[in-house]
Amino acid sequence: MRTCRVGLVGAGGVAQRHARVLGGFADVELLGVTDVVPEAAAELAGAHGARTFGDVEELLAAGPDAVYVCVPPFAHGPAEEAVIAAGVPMFVEKPVAVDLATAEHVADLVARRGLLTGVGHHWRYLPVVQRARELLADRPVRMVSGAWWDKVPPVAWWSRQDRSGGPVVEQAAHVLDLVRSLVGEATEVTAYGNGTPPPVDGADIDSVTTAALRFAGGAVGTLTAACVLGWKHRAGLEILADGLALSLTEDGLVVRDADGERRYDADPEAARVAVDRAFVDAVRGVGDDVRVPYAEALGTQRLALAVADSARTGRTVRLDVPAAAPLATGVTVDA
Repeated sequence: MRTCRVGLVGAGGVAQRHARVLGGFADVELLGVTDVVPEAAAELAGAHGARTFGDVEELLAAGPDAVYVCVPPFAHGPAEEAVIAAGVPMFVEKPVAVDLATAEHVADLVARRGLLTGVGHHWRYLPVVQRARELLADRPVRMVSGAWWDKVPPVAWWSRQDRSGGPVVEQAAHVLDLVRSLVGEATEVTAYGNGTPPPVDGADIDSVTTAALRFAGGAVGTLTAACVLGWKHRAGLEILADGLALSLTEDGLVVRDADGERRYDADPEAARVAVDRAFVDAVRGVGDDVRVPYAEALGTQRLALAVADSARTGRTVRLDVPAAAPLATGVTVDA
């Protein structure tokens, strides 16, 4: 089959990673790059023998087989609208937006068009996640504890609430996506932020957040997020079921049950490759392993924003998430 021609919208760190991965596939051609900073687009395109385009419309006019939208959270929306209107398969990096209205609007457009989409929640491609799912298949989850304790990334927009959505939306979304995958949908969230930004000029996000969650299946859980360190200290889940304790991170899975303790190692880089491989295969019609299409990512976006909204208002947020109608759901904040 012919080469899959891919266009990139965005030239930042995540776009650079996708370009590197896609460039390693024999059946992919990096067609070109567009970015609001032309110099960044030219540098990334030049590194991969691709073209530079002035804007998304110009990129689409070149006839890509797929487009990767790798823009900061606040910039989502216009690029997706253009790609959907062109009917081109679309991969979107997480988080899919800085707010819920944008994400729901894009999801509705995707559904109406019947477009092939994928979102960059690559943790779902870790073999240890499948192993954890198998272990939990016949045991109800009783409790889950998720955490993302990290630093402030070195980009100016990240420490602004209206630019990134804050640590829960921009970083801990990976953890919340796994929580949804392994535990199920949350129905209630109560969260608190400390009201103090991290020690970065211009920051207005909470430096730490903690949340309590209740799930449709009866489980309860917590999430903690922090960006006050100079390193990535912890990112993952602890899950308790009857007679079973799981500790899951990008690097591996630790299982403790009646048979003792066992460790299964994981390769996060392999998962980053796998998510792109699955999407390209789906575009080429030779595979069907896109694990997080846009409609599924919307559920994670909704949960992350519920935590952020509860922390901001100090009120409990109740989520109504019928499995059969993801676009008809919403959130309610208690008065």
